[in-house]
Amino acid sequence: MSTQIAWWRSPRAVVAGVLGAVALIVVIVLGTSAGGSGGGYTVRAIFDDAGNVIPGEDVKVDGVKVGTVGPVTATPSAKAAVVLKIENPGFQDFRSDASCTIRPEALIGEKYVDCFPTQPRVEGTPLPPPLRKLPSDEAGTGEGAGQYYLPVTNTHSPVDPDLLGNNLLGLGLMRLPERQRFTILINEFGAGLAGRGSDLNAVIRRANPALQELEKVLSILAGENKVLTDLAVEGDRAIAPLAADRGKLADFITQSKTVAQASANHAHEIGENFADLPGFLEQLGPAMERLGRFAQQTTPTFTDLGIAAPGINKTFESLAPFSRSSQAFFSSLGSTAKTTGPALQAVEPLLGLTQPLGKAAKPFASNFSSLFTSLRSTGGLERLLDFIYLGTGSVNGYDALGHFLRAEIVAGVCLTYQIVPSAGCGGKFLGGSSATKAAVAKAASTDVVMERTLAVLNGMTPAQAVAKYPGATPGEGGTALPGSATPVSGATSQPAGGTAAGTTYYTPVEEGSEAGGMLLNYLLGN
Repeated sequence: MSTQIAWWRSPRAVVAGVLGAVALIVVIVLGTSAGGSGGGYTVRAIFDDAGNVIPGEDVKVDGVKVGTVGPVTATPSAKAAVVLKIENPGFQDFRSDASCTIRPEALIGEKYVDCFPTQPRVEGTPLPPPLRKLPSDEAGTGEGAGQYYLPVTNTHSPVDPDLLGNNLLGLGLMRLPERQRFTILINEFGAGLAGRGSDLNAVIRRANPALQELEKVLSILAGENKVLTDLAVEGDRAIAPLAADRGKLADFITQSKTVAQASANHAHEIGENFADLPGFLEQLGPAMERLGRFAQQTTPTFTDLGIAAPGINKTFESLAPFSRSSQAFFSSLGSTAKTTGPALQAVEPLLGLTQPLGKAAKPFASNFSSLFTSLRSTGGLERLLDFIYLGTGSVNGYDALGHFLRAEIVAGVCLTYQIVPSAGCGGKFLGGSSATKAAVAKAASTDVVMERTLAVLNGMTPAQAVAKYPGATPGEGGTALPGSATPVSGATSQPAGGTAAGTTYYTPVEEGSEAGGMLLNYLLGN
């Protein structure tokens, strides 16, 4: 009793006992959840037929044993339930796309189960969900509780040829003619499979894994029909040039055979070349580095050359027509040279004679060059044009009535200074001949006209201008100066500017009179 009390009171013993109990509970829970009644990882696979599959046979994955076959039982739907005990921990993760197939182990009829825990997929693709675990009440008899369920759609049960032969022998068909055998088979199959077309289709697909795999392949191909179509089109496009040059392709194959034979005959030399290849590559490395630096330095040049390439191509394309067109020019130039050659030789003495003339004309040419250079640098020609334009604008005015002259140039024989009196000009003398007096009177009358005109231009009325500058003018009072027209009799006074204008009146003169009357007629609108 004392010993038991000491054990109970020892802290280390209490901790050890608690840890042992917890470990035992964990082992029990893991064993129950992982493998059902038998422990481990157990898969309950449903097959259409599990003939010759007995407990203890191997369960393999890609030819590697990962477990053994457990109990084999029948299901209420006339299927075979095969329990697969997966003992290898690396394969205890069957997914919903897992598959199992019953395959022959040896010629004596032994079988094994070949499984794929999951189907191959592209790296990075998410895994399917794991197999569903059967609850304790799913199987009516309590079988399969806690096992992972693999449906019959994921299993395959191939029909062995020996079974088919035994059935045919059992029916006695092997001794009958072929026609009768075929008739009996059709009748038996028709009676047994009537109305079960879908079941037959499913059984055939599961019985022959090749058909199921073929269906998968066809599904993949159907999903990639666009890619296959493009492949066919592009393949045809790629093969078309080869077909057009099939002769060259055949010759290439023939020449390749010749090269292969020659290479075989010189195998020793080729071997020596390969032996020397490492040393060659070592020496080639620095050269390639220099070539790489050269390529980097010449890249801008070749880039610019690539940009200029279209223009260069166009130049070379146009060079041939230009050469053809220049042939006629050079031919004509040769003919002309033959004709002008003697003439140029004859001119050579003349060139010697013109040399003194050129020397004598050099100062004049220098001064002339300086003149034009000065005109160009100072804008002399532009200033001359400005003077002509602005002078014309200052003399010729424009208002609401039209153009008018601000200045009048009177030309006569007295414009130049005369030392000796000349006929028709008495500007320098108080007296003179009658012709001189007449010229003086005409000049005076012209001055009166100009004064009156300027007064009218400054804003006076014609009457005010006449009052301010009295005197006779050509055409007034019926008096005509020599060379003037006869005054117009019966001319009536009209308002200046027209009948609807102001109250200022004057008598218009004849159009053929002197310049003063014409100017007044123009300025006053008559």
